[in-house]
Parts: sequence; structure tokens; C-alpha cells
Amino acid sequence: MSFVWLKQYFPRGIYGRAALSLLLPVVVVQIVVSVIFVQRHFEEVTQQMSDTVIRELQMVLAVDEFERANFTGPLEINFTVVDSSTLSEPNTRLWYDFSGLIVVDYLKKHLPQIKVFDLYNNDIVRLIIDDPQGPIEIVFDRQRISATNPHQLLVNMVFFSILVTSFAYIYLRNQLRPIKRLARAATAFGRGRHMRFTPAGAAEMRAAGTAFVDMRARIERHIETRTLMLSGVSHDLRTPLTRMRLALTMLDDADRIPLEQDVIEMQQMIDAFLSFAAGESEGEPEKIDATELVRLLVKDAQRANLPVSFYMSEGTGTTLLRPIAMRRALDNLINNAVRYGNRAEVSITITNKFVRFRVEDDGPGIPEAQRSDAQQAFVRLDPARNQDKGSGVGLGLAITADIARAHGGTLRLSDSKRLGGLKADMIIGR
Repeated sequence: MSFVWLKQYFPRGIYGRAALSLLLPVVVVQIVVSVIFVQRHFEEVTQQMSDTVIRELQMVLAVDEFERANFTGPLEINFTVVDSSTLSEPNTRLWYDFSGLIVVDYLKKHLPQIKVFDLYNNDIVRLIIDDPQGPIEIVFDRQRISATNPHQLLVNMVFFSILVTSFAYIYLRNQLRPIKRLARAATAFGRGRHMRFTPAGAAEMRAAGTAFVDMRARIERHIETRTLMLSGVSHDLRTPLTRMRLALTMLDDADRIPLEQDVIEMQQMIDAFLSFAAGESEGEPEKIDATELVRLLVKDAQRANLPVSFYMSEGTGTTLLRPIAMRRALDNLINNAVRYGNRAEVSITITNKFVRFRVEDDGPGIPEAQRSDAQQAFVRLDPARNQDKGSGVGLGLAITADIARAHGGTLRLSDSKRLGGLKADMIIGR
């Protein structure tokens, strides 16, 4: 039997699930104990005590009016002949008097001539009986028909359950706090931010926290080594390229022009390598107005005579981003759009949960099967795009995807239904 459908009713957060695990057994125990207590104490005991009272009431009702007036039996019941208007009085009892419900139902069942039940006073029971000889008011001690303060067990049980649960929740919260701190540190690291984290809590939590710190240190060393290696290699290649350019100036135009074109392409490749090496760690995160950043990028592209326009913006607010890296990522998307299409449009959407940068073009787009490969480094999909626009190095979308991941986001490629080309969405969590 599958219980998958129950998942939608369970809390998603660890605090909610821990509280449910803590409260559910307490509530179940309270319900079970309450049901057993009500059945054994409220119902059975109350009914047994009521039987004795019912027999005495039947004895009182069996005597005639003269005998009632001079009745001196051993009964602990006071009865008085009253006016018939008392038969219209309402039934009364205290709201927490649970045994009173059983008393009323049981007496009604065995003595239907009882018309009024007055249980508002915890010390006595007052009844009005419609007797052929005239209405009778009967008063007797409440302890004769039900246990003294039977609700105290339930009240004490609820009070101490709440008290113990509160202490348990405080202790559980202190145990869960290191887990939330670890989750925040992992989320920040996934978005390219270094949050200070010290392992704490139980032994298992300390082990998990220590493993995370070691893993984060290894990843940071790996990123630093990769960045230094690519930067060093790319930087060292600039010197021979400069010498080659100087040597080419001594050649005739027929031989110089094609060789210079090769040198220019090599220079572009080196610049791309440097951008790829610095992409995810370039600059420090800071609160910026993402909408203003997009508007400035569009204006810069228009000053460079690129067919780019700002389409729309939704929402406002600042977002924690690396401005330099984000400008590089959006520049890559804009350059790709105008490179393979005749025009490009840029839009931005800001919500409480994410920021979405969107660049659309009217070019040929990218087939769905190749969109994942397009975000890999050194992959060029010229058969799917216009070959007469130049081949590039194959790092533009890879750099953009890398920067998006460094911000805790993602790059999604799809078809632009409005322009007919490629739609690139860079979604960053807030």
C-alpha cells in the first residue's frame, strides 16, 4: 500500500517535521488515555453512582403527597413541592462539566419525568420533576452521583503535556540549530559566498560539519589552482603573440594579412580563457539594482551600434550579485544573440524568490537536443547557427552558465515564441 499521497500534508522544514515527531505521540497518548478515562471514569463510575440515586428518587416518587410532607427516611435527598412555572426553567451546567452530560443522559433515560437539570453548582444537583401530584424540586449532594472534580485529570494531563513538550521543543531546537547553520553555509557556498561556519552540536552533526568544512576547503583550493593555471598559461602566451605580431609587420601584405588573422583569433582565444578562468570568482558579492545593471548594459550595447533593446522589467529591489561577473555573463548572452540574429531584446523579472535575466533573439536558435552541450566549455554548435557570423571559441555560454551556478542559479535555453529565435534565461535565487 502506497502512502505517497500523505507527503503533501507533512511539513517541509526540519523544525516542522521535528515538532510533528514530538507532538504526534503526545497527542495520540492523550487521546488514548482520555478515551479510556472517559469510558471507565466518566461513564461507568457515573452510571453506577447514578443507579443508587435513581432508586432513591423512585422511592420518593412512589409515596403520596401526605407521606412526602412527613417523610423522615434515611435518604440524603431534599425534595420540595414547587410551582408549575419551574418546569419551564432551562437546563444549566458548567462548560467543562463532562460528567454532567453523562448524568443528564442517564437520568433522562431512567426517569423521563425529570424536566429540568440544574448542575451549575458543583456541590449540588437540582432537579425539577413533573409529578402527577405536582412539580417537585429535588436537591442532593453532587458527590453522590459523580466523582469529585473529574476534569482535574484531563486538565493536569494537558498542562503537564504542554509543559514537557515545551522543554522538549527547546532542547530539540538547540539540537537542530547546527543543521540549519550547516544548510545556510552550504547554500552560501553554492552561491559563491564564504560564510563562516564552525561545527557544533551532537557528535554526528560535528562530523558532518567537519566534513563540509574540509570539502569546502578542497573545492576552494581546486578553483584557485585552476584559475591560477589558466591565468598563468594565458598570460604567458601573450608574449610570443606580441613578438609574432611585430615579426609580421616585416612581411608583405599578401603573406601578412592571413597570418595576422590567425594571431587575432589566438588572442581572442586567450581572452576567452582568461574570462573563463575568472568568471565565477571575479569581484565580490554586493547588493545592486539588477534592473539598472541591465539598462546600462543595453545602453552600452546600443552605443556600440548593436541591435539590442530593453524589452520590459517586472518587480524592483536589490540583489546580492557579483557586478563584474554578472556584466560579463549578460554581455556574452547579448553578443551571442546579436551574433546569430538580427536583433536582441533584454528583459528582467524580480520576485521575492528569484531574479530572471532574459535575452531573446530572432536567429535560428539551438535544437533542444544540443542545448545541454551548448553550455559545455569549448563546444561550438555552428551547424545549428549561422556560420557566416564567425565561429567563436565556444566559451560564451559556458562562462555564463558557470557564473549563474556560482550565484546559486542556472542558465536555461529554450525557444523564443515572441521573436522566433533563442531564449536564454539566467535565473538567480535571492
